[in-house]
Amino acid sequence: MSFDHRKYAPFKPIGKTDRRWPDKVIEKAPMWCAVDLRDGNQALVKPMNVQQKQRMFDLLVKLGFKEIEIGFPSASQPDFDFCRKLIDENRIPDDVKIQVLTQARPELIARTYEALKGAKQAVVHVYNSTSTVQREQVFGLDRAGIRDIAVNGARVVKEFAGKYPETEWTFQYSPESFTGTELDFAAEVVDAVTEVWRPDLGQPVIINLPATVEMATPNVFADQIEWICDNIQRREYLSISVHTHNDRGCGVAAAELAVMAGADRVEGTLMGNGERTGNMDLVTMAMNLYSQGVDPKLDLACMAEITEVVEACTEIATHPRHPYAGELVFTAFSGSHQDAIRKCLSRRQSDDTWNVAYLPIDPFDVGRRYEEVVRINSQSGKGGVAYVLERDYDISLPRWLQIEFSKVVQREAETNGGEIDSLTIHRLFESRYLNVPAGWTLSSYDLRRDDSGVKAEISVGSRENAMPLVGQGLGAVEAVSDALERQFDLSIAVEAYDEFALGEGTKANAMACIRVTVNDQHCSAAALAEDTTSATLQALLSAVAQVVGERHGTRQEDPVALGA
Repeated sequence: MSFDHRKYAPFKPIGKTDRRWPDKVIEKAPMWCAVDLRDGNQALVKPMNVQQKQRMFDLLVKLGFKEIEIGFPSASQPDFDFCRKLIDENRIPDDVKIQVLTQARPELIARTYEALKGAKQAVVHVYNSTSTVQREQVFGLDRAGIRDIAVNGARVVKEFAGKYPETEWTFQYSPESFTGTELDFAAEVVDAVTEVWRPDLGQPVIINLPATVEMATPNVFADQIEWICDNIQRREYLSISVHTHNDRGCGVAAAELAVMAGADRVEGTLMGNGERTGNMDLVTMAMNLYSQGVDPKLDLACMAEITEVVEACTEIATHPRHPYAGELVFTAFSGSHQDAIRKCLSRRQSDDTWNVAYLPIDPFDVGRRYEEVVRINSQSGKGGVAYVLERDYDISLPRWLQIEFSKVVQREAETNGGEIDSLTIHRLFESRYLNVPAGWTLSSYDLRRDDSGVKAEISVGSRENAMPLVGQGLGAVEAVSDALERQFDLSIAVEAYDEFALGEGTKANAMACIRVTVNDQHCSAAALAEDTTSATLQALLSAVAQVVGERHGTRQEDPVALGA
């Protein structure tokens, strides 16, 4: 078995020196045509049943698609029956055109019109392959033979349309495998078809240029589209459509560049389902426009419903990192990403233009929650952990405690593996910082200020068996530290402490966080209370309790017993 690149020839680019499309900007959405029920359906291992097709069709209508390709009724009885069901049951809104595909063969075209009888408006999409490899190796025809197939098909399409005058007909022609067709020949065939249909005399005509196989980089496809737009006849009367595939992974990029190059219309499928590597993803391209402030003319706010319906109808799971729609697409595990997101969101006002690091759009616009943006694992940092506590529990941590607590969370994540959920993070914070050691509850305090500073009288422990402590200092924290130093023969230095008023709806009104050095040992604690002073003093007691308890063999040692 060999892996030899020499068997492949590079795609020959177009010698085009007058390209204009690189300077263009997409300022409005193209006309969209969803081909999930035809091109998408034929790519499925298990094609959709009638119920699934109806569900998909209804979703496409709900999202705002005005042109929907529903099948290949001349080649498939289920497609024929579904077409008839939509028409006979009046399930097609008046502003929606259904589109059906047919080969350029008289008997298939006749069957196509039979399927469409009674439709208010419809697109008949006829095609034949024009590429060099198809001409030479599949059909064994020269250029004239291929052109004749297209022209004869166009004549039959026009002839049968006259038999059904009650329907508003649009004709569509695709030179299949356009990307592998010589441009001059593609233009020759297109001109021959439009000579039959005469869009200049009022017949609506779409010329669809498919990248049936993606053969080159998107810029080459854009060159091809711009060349065709510049060189075909009757361009001003035509709607130029593109139908890109994803063989090289660039289906969306190719479609976007094609619109810059002059295309008016884009065919694709939701989530990019299609043969081989897939069709152009309509969701991604439309949301790309949306993220640039361009109205996509589709309503994709119900992204969860879109993924649910597509998965149910195609039986294909959505990749968790699929653009805009995947479960994890707005999720940041990286610590630096989380920190940047948290800071941007905290600064943003509701009427500001969206400008948040790492988030190209506001997740709320597609029905997602900020809870899904920042999630915690072993790769996460202080910003993410702090954001979860702020978001879910209204707990704001000072920077020094963010750094310290993030290490606690990281150790937990590394030990257990995988993601750490919000409840676990809160449990870790309570266990490490908020839990008051037995017997160390602040029962009461009295602070009196005089010329020498603050005198603190506090009671520690249960009210029935509380320990009274008295100390003096320049402030309340220093005074209580003095009392603890006297009682337990300690040396206490306060490194940092922060007080926060909590929002409405919380059980406590204030939280305090403190970091102290006790006998050269660093320890931190936090406390919730009805007021900031109570919270600060309780945090100090809880921090000192860690050292006092360890000195006597346990963190839970009762200070009353120790001080007796």
